[in-house]
Amino acid sequence: MQASDRFNINSQLEHLQAKYVGTGHADLNRFEWAVNIQRDSYASYIGHYPMLGYFAVAENESIGRERYNFMQKMLLPCGLPPEREDD
Repeated sequence: MQASDRFNINSQLEHLQAKYVGTGHADLNRFEWAVNIQRDSYASYIGHYPMLGYFAVAENESIGRERYNFMQKMLLPCGLPPEREDD
């Protein structure tokens, strides 16, 4: 692998990380990564009507109520963020 290949791969990775928030970056901690995954999942459930219908039947709720519940869970999907230690 040549130096130019490594530069090209790194520039492509940086471009993807800038374009898509969920791909992460070097300074992303575990909590932020988990929040991104949860929010992406809830957004996918809301956006795919058959999946939303499946959850509604499984939980014996209306589709509108399930959509509302998922949107509420998107606010704090993993609870409050942990306390940061400032060194």
